[in-house]
Amino acid sequence: MLSFDSHSPAETERFAEELASKLKGGDVLAFKGGLGAGKTTFVRGLARGLGSQSEVSSPTFALVHEYSCTPPLCHFDMYRIHTFDDLYSTGFFDYLDSGGILAVEWSENIDGALPPETITVTITSAGEEQRRIAVEGGEGRF
Repeated sequence: MLSFDSHSPAETERFAEELASKLKGGDVLAFKGGLGAGKTTFVRGLARGLGSQSEVSSPTFALVHEYSCTPPLCHFDMYRIHTFDDLYSTGFFDYLDSGGILAVEWSENIDGALPPETITVTITSAGEEQRRIAVEGGEGRF
């Protein structure tokens, strides 16, 4: 397990940007953390670390945003997903086979559909702008 104490959103982004170099196509990152924990901030750093120039925002209403980078990054928000039919309608299973990196916010809503090798990123508040970030999984890459 890798852990990091961030003192600002900028530090969270830099940590994620560095972590991106250790990811590979097909990786699935399951984010856990409450509203406003910094999940989208983390994904913003991942996208930059993978070479994306796109503006990263939460896919709350679109459910998924795709970012052009190598490998592609697919950013999901599963907050409103409660059934297998809901999940299927997002195209999630097609994305699993796409060779891209999947970043899944509110992953606890789809725990049963995540692959066994999923990397878990847990972000907890440790103060107003401070966050404790724990990364688990990844076959010893972290």
